[in-house]
This record gives sequence, C-alpha cells and structure tokens, in this order.
Amino acid sequence: MKSTINLLIAVVITTGFLFSCGNKNSKDNQKTNQGRQLEITTEVTFINSEGNEMSTIRAAVADEQQERNQGLMDVNEMPADAGMLFIFPEEEELSFYMANTPLPLDIMFVNKDSMIVRIHHNTTPFSSEQLLSEEPAKYVVETNAGYAVSHDIQEGMRIRF
Repeated sequence: MKSTINLLIAVVITTGFLFSCGNKNSKDNQKTNQGRQLEITTEVTFINSEGNEMSTIRAAVADEQQERNQGLMDVNEMPADAGMLFIFPEEEELSFYMANTPLPLDIMFVNKDSMIVRIHHNTTPFSSEQLLSEEPAKYVVETNAGYAVSHDIQEGMRIRF
C-alpha cells in the first residue's frame, strides 16, 4: 500500500513538472511567433480627390534612419487597422524591399504634397526585389496586403497624419 502511494505521488509530481514545462514552452513559442511589436504613435488618414476621408490606420512612425531601415522586419502580426509611416528628410526616388519581412504588405509611396504616387499591392514576404517609387517621395505608408484595394485607396489620393 505504501509503495502504491509513493508511486502515485511520483506520477503526480512528474505529470505536474511536465505540464508546467509544456506551458512554459508554449508561452515562449507564442512570444517567438508574435515577433517584434510595433509602437503605435499616430494615425494616417487616406483622402480621396473630393476631400473625403476614405479610411484611417493607426501607425508606428519610422522617422530615424535606424527605424526606417528596420521597418516592419520581424513583425509577424499586425492588426488590420495598423501600419507604419516612414518619414524621410527629403523628397527623392525611393526603393523598398521585403527582406526579413514575414507579412505581405501594400506599400504606398507619397510625395511631399501628401499625394500617393505609387502603390505596390500585396508584396511578397522575404523578397529581395526592389520596389521603386518611380517618382520622388518623402513618405511611405505600409499596411497589411489588401488594405488599399479593400478601402479603395488609389494613386493620386492624399494622406494626412
């Protein structure tokens, strides 16, 4: 009887240990899967040619060189109404690529007058293909892929932030 109780205690302790290790690994995997988290600090509103607001996203801002270089790299999840606003010191032709970026994105190049001059829809994650603005741009807005189409955002429209 005493050996049965000892065996039962050993099984309970072992099961509890394995269960707690399994939960810890699960939490660690969740953190790894989430990747880098964005610090949302502003809003970007898309405005059609009649001056009507089409939609608004919450955005992280990349206005320093290091932030612009990192962009959305290593961000595994982003809310549907979120994105990133890149602010460059001067208007010039720009080029982006998707290295280390696991999310497909819509990338919108915007000139100094806040007009969208080029949209790259549904970009390919982890691609090294250069995505060109084709015209001078001072700002870039990145959203989840499909955002521009689902909100009828087109080249020639404007942004406000």
